[in-house]
Amino acid sequence: MTPTARPVLYSFRRCPYAMRARLALLASGTACDIREVRLARKPPELLAASAKATVPVMVLPDGSVIDQSLDIMRWSLARADPEGWLDRDDPALIAANDGPFKHHLDRAKYPDRHDGDPAPHRAACVALLHELEPRLARADNLCGTARGLADMAILPFVRQFAAIDTAWFAAQPLPGVQRWLARHLGSALFEGAMVRLDPWQAGDAPVVFASANSTG
Repeated sequence: MTPTARPVLYSFRRCPYAMRARLALLASGTACDIREVRLARKPPELLAASAKATVPVMVLPDGSVIDQSLDIMRWSLARADPEGWLDRDDPALIAANDGPFKHHLDRAKYPDRHDGDPAPHRAACVALLHELEPRLARADNLCGTARGLADMAILPFVRQFAAIDTAWFAAQPLPGVQRWLARHLGSALFEGAMVRLDPWQAGDAPVVFASANSTG
């Protein structure tokens, strides 16, 4: 693997795991070369970098690889954390999102893939989101007044659930979650993380993904 001046991030715009990695990279000011992946035709460079063959995958300048989204988030924030996201982490809350919530989300969103009724899975997702309501009644974010790692690790999955049926989601008794979601989806940070890119091919000129205060 040829070393590069910047980390290389293999990403897919709509993937919630890749989304949260991009959010942390922007928040930390860590510039990288971003490579948008077409999931139906994954580039051999991605497959060579990580046996899991799913995004996100980050290849560091020394050739080492980080292929878990939370690890990419924590690696980038360990380099620079101007907003103090690491102070507002909650591993147990993130584990509940990545485990039970993601399980039911997949079955609510893709019932044909899982050969089942989506209704009980939607209900299970709503029940799990109700557990966030007391936090969001006390403060604007999951771990206090300011956004942090827990918010940005969970946000893309709640976004995906809400998008299954936006009118139905808006009618659910989740006022705190709904306000929290709308505020973050309307932020400049989220807008920056959702840049549209053409699928990458070998030989393409590098596309630098960076915030205005990038540390390189």
